[in-house]
Parts: sequence; C-alpha cells; structure tokens
Amino acid sequence: MIYYSLNHQSPRVSFAEAAVKGQAPDKGLYFPEHIPVLPKDFIQHLKSKSKEDIGFTVMKPYVGESIPDDVLQQIIAETINFDFPLVQISDSISALELFHGPTLAFKDVGARFMSRCLGYFNRHSKTHTTVLVATSGDTGGAVANGFLGVDGVDVIILYPSGKVSPVQELQLTTPGRNITAIEVQGNFDDCQAIVKQAFADETLNKKYALTSANSINVARWLPQQLYYFYACQQWQFDEPPVICVPSGNFGNICAGIVAYMSGLPVKHFIAACNANDTVPAFLQTGAYKARQAVATISNAMDVGNPSNFVRIMELFQQKFDGLKSMLGSVSIDDETTKATIKTVKEQFNYLLDPHGAVAYKALADYLSGNEKGFILETAHPVKFPETVEAVTGETIKIPESVQHLLSKTKKSVMLTSSFEAFKDWMMR
Repeated sequence: MIYYSLNHQSPRVSFAEAAVKGQAPDKGLYFPEHIPVLPKDFIQHLKSKSKEDIGFTVMKPYVGESIPDDVLQQIIAETINFDFPLVQISDSISALELFHGPTLAFKDVGARFMSRCLGYFNRHSKTHTTVLVATSGDTGGAVANGFLGVDGVDVIILYPSGKVSPVQELQLTTPGRNITAIEVQGNFDDCQAIVKQAFADETLNKKYALTSANSINVARWLPQQLYYFYACQQWQFDEPPVICVPSGNFGNICAGIVAYMSGLPVKHFIAACNANDTVPAFLQTGAYKARQAVATISNAMDVGNPSNFVRIMELFQQKFDGLKSMLGSVSIDDETTKATIKTVKEQFNYLLDPHGAVAYKALADYLSGNEKGFILETAHPVKFPETVEAVTGETIKIPESVQHLLSKTKKSVMLTSSFEAFKDWMMR
C-alpha cells in the first residue's frame, strides 16, 4: 500500500514511512492510495472468524510489505487481547464497549498497534524516535501505556491543564521512564497546534526524529476499523446497523467509514458531537468553519477543528451530497447529556459515560420504526466521576486495573500555550 499526502505536495510513501513520519512534510495527513474491498465471503462469515483472523485480514492490505506476516499476526494478537462486547441497552440500541483494555478507553487499540509497529521499525535503528501526541483525555493514557518501555522511542504528551479527568491525568502523568507529560495552559486545539507546528519546524526536526501518535498517524488511525468488524460480528439483526460515534477529532468515525467502504454492512453513520459543533454546522450549511474549542463534560470531544475530517471528505471525493447521504451529525449540550445518563441508568440499568451519553441521545433521536443501531461507548464511566456520580447519586466502583494509579503522584511540565515555549523546552 502506498500513502499520499492530502496536501499533494509530498512524495508518496510506504506504510512504514507514513507511520514513522506521522505527518507528511507538506503538513498534510497521509491517506491510502485506495481502500481495499474485502471478499464478500469474508464479510458473510464474520461470525465464524477469530478476532485475530479479522484483525490480520483487515490490516494486511494497509501494512503491505512493511511488516512480515508473522510479525503482523503477533502485533494484532497483542493489540486486541481483551474483549469488545456488544451489549444491548434497549430494544433498539446496543453499546459496543471499548473500555475493556488497559487504560479503559477505545484508544488502547490504536496506541498498542502503533507502538508495536514503531518498535518493529526501530529494531535496528541507533536513532531514537520522539513521539509527540496531543490529548483531550484518553489518547494520552493509551499512548503512555502502549509505548511504555518501548526501546528507541521517547513519548511527549501535551494535554490541556485542568481539562482532563483525574484518572485520565494520572494515566498520562505517572508512567515515567520514556514518557513525559506537558501540561499546557490552554485547550486541546492549542496542544494540537503545537504538535503540528513542531512537525513543520526545521530546528526541531534536525534535533529529533519526530512522529505523532495522534489519529493523524495512519498506524493509530487505521486499526480503529477493527471495532466495527467486531461489532458486526456480534450483530444479531437482519438489517445493517445505524452506527453512532461520539466524535471529537473524527478519527474513530473516519475509520468506521473506511470499514464500510471495505464492505462492512452499515445503514448510516452519525457523528455525535457536544457543544463543539463544527461538523454539525458544516453538514447543515455546507460551509466549514473551524471554531475555538469550548470545554464540556465530554472533554475528549472538545475539538473545534477536527484533524481527520479532511480524510472523511477524501473518502467521499470531496462531494458534499455523497457525504450527507451516509453521515449525519448533531450537537448535544451538557444538560441533555446529564439527563441522558440519568434516564438510561433508571430505565435500563446501564451506566453511560458522558461521551456515550452524547452518542445514545443522538442515536435515539435518529432511529425510527424498526431501525436498530449501536453506539460506541468509548471510555469507562470511572474516568468522569464528578459528572456521572452527581447525576446518578451512586459511587462508581474503580476497576482493579486503575486502582494502582490512586497512590501515584502526578509529574508534569507546565508550559504556556505558545509554540515558542514548547520549542524552548525541547531545545534546552
């Protein structure tokens, strides 16, 4: 598979080069030269396939010859060695629970896959790779866990001060070793802007071999397709599902659309957003206007200029009508999100996190007649105790997998939101 820059001013590269570089030299995102269509027989017999078989079959065309088959099979096995249950909430709505991995968030899959790919690519290199990642919540913890102790790789995580939950902050500030957390006095868009500027800065690139672990990196973005295959493997209804994805940077839903274009049966996609409504407004007006991110209780979606939306437009060949026919997007405010958490808990005894609640409300409003669908429940409610416990009046039990974090001490570097401050720190 060959990858090209969406800015069309950089050379085409292999999967290995795209994964190591993260972003093209012309500041564009890498994109596969074609979307492989999987055999119909494979799609029809998903239920009889193992998770490992599905993962290898889906990812092999994108990896190409960059990784030997036996190594890719091992990477897949280590990436997906936890459950992805599709749990029915109501008669018409189910939840694909993506919080059963080591950091209780959907980003575990992409982070684990990418870290193992980079570990393989760097196995004979004497040069350290420095991974830069901006996080609005869950990416940081997943990347820290995935890359912890990987030889030849240092990780620098930028996160907005005071805008991630306590568990999220502990996950990204306590690992130590090759992981450094930068606490930025700003919002996620500020963190993302710093990372993008770093990739374009000649001085930094002379000193460091930089790459990104955000979903702008193809090795982080593309494995997210697997969620959708595992969900449809468990789908029990004749009609294809309507899939609703809580969306911030739009990498997750973009991967879902790739899976659909590869042959996975899907009736419709809904991008469920919070008050950061750049894409809902675009689908209403046809005019894309990036906005300043605003803080909400579903903080991982607090993105005013989603990086991956350009990939979605590329998938639909920049055709607005084609996009609208397959993708809807709505904005759900905080009060409605809280009310949804409360209602779903009371009616169905299912506890949503704020992001899942945004998706649930958007899907419930969309479905009509006998339509059925599922949401992606992207993080465990324990990551948002202030919101969820205040709404339900119940204390969330802390999973054993994160209890050890509570005794650890946060360690971060505080910087202003200017790129110059970050560059000065990097060049120290």
